[in-house]
Amino acid sequence: MLNYLSQKIKSIDIVLSVSILFILLSGLLTMSSFESNDQYFYKQSFWMCISLFVFYLSSKIDFRFLKSSNTVVSIYSLMLGILSLLFILGKVSKGAQSWFSFGGFSFQPSDLMKLVLIIVLAKYFSRRHSEIANIRHIIVSGVYTIIPFILVLLQPDLGSAMVLFFIWLGMVLVSGISKKHLLAVFLIGLVIFTLSWKLVFKPYQKARIMNFIYPLADTRGTGYNAYQATIAVGSGGLFGKGIGYGTQSRLNFLPEYKTDFIFAAYAEEWGFIGSVFLFIFYFLILYKLARFATVAHSNFESLFAYGVIIWFLTHIVINIGMNVGLMPITGIPLPLMSYGGSHLLAECLALGMALGMYRYARVAHRNKMGNEFLGLE
Repeated sequence: MLNYLSQKIKSIDIVLSVSILFILLSGLLTMSSFESNDQYFYKQSFWMCISLFVFYLSSKIDFRFLKSSNTVVSIYSLMLGILSLLFILGKVSKGAQSWFSFGGFSFQPSDLMKLVLIIVLAKYFSRRHSEIANIRHIIVSGVYTIIPFILVLLQPDLGSAMVLFFIWLGMVLVSGISKKHLLAVFLIGLVIFTLSWKLVFKPYQKARIMNFIYPLADTRGTGYNAYQATIAVGSGGLFGKGIGYGTQSRLNFLPEYKTDFIFAAYAEEWGFIGSVFLFIFYFLILYKLARFATVAHSNFESLFAYGVIIWFLTHIVINIGMNVGLMPITGIPLPLMSYGGSHLLAECLALGMALGMYRYARVAHRNKMGNEFLGLE
């Protein structure tokens, strides 16, 4: 029995698991009102347990089946179909038709689409890694991205659409793109942004960008949220006001402190020291993913891990940036911390998959070394 438990403990990545758990619990404590009827606390606790189970289960699965083109195309097509169904069956909330509602729970498919896009691009670039300098592969991979990008943008969900774009851009850069093609990509991005500003962006989305450029222009109107967030972060000081004593969030001066502005609420209660610890645990997660990428068994596993890094890093930079006034408000959640079940499930699934691929790489390496020793290679 002791040997069995010892093997199970050794099979757990302690650094990754502790980092995930710390961030999850930090978010839960920050959003909790410490009242007996706090529905946010109970729902988030439920999704935390489910997400941790998904992380553990997915870390035990051999994901070599994702190297099959038919499998990847099927998953990609299914997700595009689900995103399309949102325009018929989706629930409208805060002006966006981005959720399926099931009783008291909601699911946002765009979170899972980010993971699926990483799988698709990892599969595509892994077979053409040496040919990435060919502009054709950049265009084809861009087509894979632009379809879900448009479907998400039309919801409208500008934040998630931006993440899809940055995932594609980051994975193209990791795969190796020539400088002239990189310049062309940025010029195309500039054209798309200009056309989106003229034809796609809603007035409130334009107002958020203008508030980023002129942060103090309308602090009682469209710039209220960003202004209150910076006050919350600054008022935390060195050690914070204490868990449950954040006045900006608990007295409702800071809207959406459970989702978009959870970092501001956290920084107010935990202070600069607590924020440093949060950054350390995020760094450890990204470090572990980078480690998985460097020892991967093939280009597919390596590109997948890099894709998850880009996904997480985009969310972290944009969310914390908008909490401290360095980024426009886009409604992007903070990974593993903001309230919501669909993004927790997708993030823990991605981390579990990366860990599972890493374990397979180690087993494959041991088997290869053993075959070489026996003269079977």
